[in-house]
Amino acid sequence: MQKIYPDAGAALEGLLRDGMTIAAGGFGLCGIPERLIDAVVASGIKDLTIASNNAGIDNEGLGKLLRTRQVKKMISSYVGENKEFERQFLAGELEVEFAPQGTLAERMRAGGAGIPGFYTKTGVGTQVAEGKELKDFDGETYVLERGIFADLSLVKGWKADETGNIIFRKTARNFNFPAATCGKVCVAEVEEIVPVGSLDPDCVHLPSIYVNRLILGGPYEKRIEFKTVREREAA
Repeated sequence: MQKIYPDAGAALEGLLRDGMTIAAGGFGLCGIPERLIDAVVASGIKDLTIASNNAGIDNEGLGKLLRTRQVKKMISSYVGENKEFERQFLAGELEVEFAPQGTLAERMRAGGAGIPGFYTKTGVGTQVAEGKELKDFDGETYVLERGIFADLSLVKGWKADETGNIIFRKTARNFNFPAATCGKVCVAEVEEIVPVGSLDPDCVHLPSIYVNRLILGGPYEKRIEFKTVREREAA
């Protein structure tokens, strides 16, 4: 089965539709599937529900989809550093479902494992638990969280072989693995594609069975959210 596509637009052909749910890997601007996000922007689809740790920053990452008003709902953990996100949320134009980071990762993992829900103490007694089922176990209260089952997963890896086995680089692993597993279809972009047999099996983070389509996305500009430098001391 040929998994490698020439570009992001081709890899997403036939997969996109209005109102779909997308699970996106990345944390801030680290390990985000930026080529695939650009292709989603270009497609013009709308009313999207996106599960991702955050929504990028203004005009970068998922922030591009907010600018074009293609997102209806975000399921996120951290939503700072994005003025457009803030504006839409406060204006009632964007629905937001907050989830603690560990809970969000576990919701994706649960979806990938076919688990519809699980109980956790995280969020009990806070807004996170409002409207959710509570249950006591051994005298402790837990909140029921639902697994995330996405229509499409978009992830970014470092290196892949031609069958789709993927290695993530350092902190870019972040949400990419759980996001990849919880979608009906997973499309990945990587910085390098190598021949089958080139990767040490013990180093593979995401097995090819999870990856349906693959593109070579590089070269990438390594963006950062903030650049903070120390004032130079006088000589």
